[in-house]
Amino acid sequence: MSIQMTPVQTPTGGINEIIPVLLPALKDRYAKRALRLKQLAQGHAMGDYLGFCARIAEAQQQLLDQMPLPAEHVAGLSERLGGGQAPLASTDYPRHPYWQQLLQALIERLYPETHAAVRSTLESLRRYTSAELEGLAGALLAGEHEQVDSGQALFLWAALSLYYTQLASALPAGARAHLGEQRQHCPVCASAPVASVIMTGAQAGLRYLQCGLCECRWHMVRLKCSNCEATGALDYWSLDRQDAAIKAESCNECHSYLKVFYPEQDRDQDVLADDLASLALDAEVEREGYGRSGVSPYLFPG
Repeated sequence: MSIQMTPVQTPTGGINEIIPVLLPALKDRYAKRALRLKQLAQGHAMGDYLGFCARIAEAQQQLLDQMPLPAEHVAGLSERLGGGQAPLASTDYPRHPYWQQLLQALIERLYPETHAAVRSTLESLRRYTSAELEGLAGALLAGEHEQVDSGQALFLWAALSLYYTQLASALPAGARAHLGEQRQHCPVCASAPVASVIMTGAQAGLRYLQCGLCECRWHMVRLKCSNCEATGALDYWSLDRQDAAIKAESCNECHSYLKVFYPEQDRDQDVLADDLASLALDAEVEREGYGRSGVSPYLFPG
């Protein structure tokens, strides 16, 4: 891939220097997401589900505070840098049982607050052996969604994402951008993006894709398809106005689309939360014949 993770390097300090990868900040990450989900739930047609996902985010924040990634898990991360591959790629990164501990703790926190159908799903996850959970995780991370019940996938992904996001945040890493393509997947964990974000602040105007698993962001130039990297064949869709805070970028070469978020238009945006709350936009673009190229952590197929 044309962005490679490297050991930490001293910044050159160039005025126009573009940071290739932004590692996730953990402080209050899930608490802020829960608050946003609750805000979006008010008067929304999917209000109940948005509220339920807010409870998942609250539980993730509790686990982050009470069961943080053990320090020994960080020790070997530096050895995985500089090899030209995503250091946390699910195909070869040896997952520690800690992620399953997160899953079981997540189940314990959510079980008393859910209705019968969700409790049945949580109970089914409790019954799996460690090896079976690893098999489900492997299929889910490989994009083999038909191998995993969509209800179970929601909770598996919540635990896996909490695990990988902590790992990504702890990487003693910088990144080096090379000429070339192949920026469709996260340079940290090789997963698909949720959406792209037109940044504000220090990276104002730049486009970054946000990973659906480890929540890193990586730079990709604008006016280029985030899936096939074609140029000149893009359309932009919105449900209301020209300066909408969320649009869908569709490509007439590969017939895929991915949402684009404009936090300048809505400072309270959270990519995962607002992605879920804007499924009406997905429905309209899919009616036009385009398929989503990214993953929605709150809504798996099946």
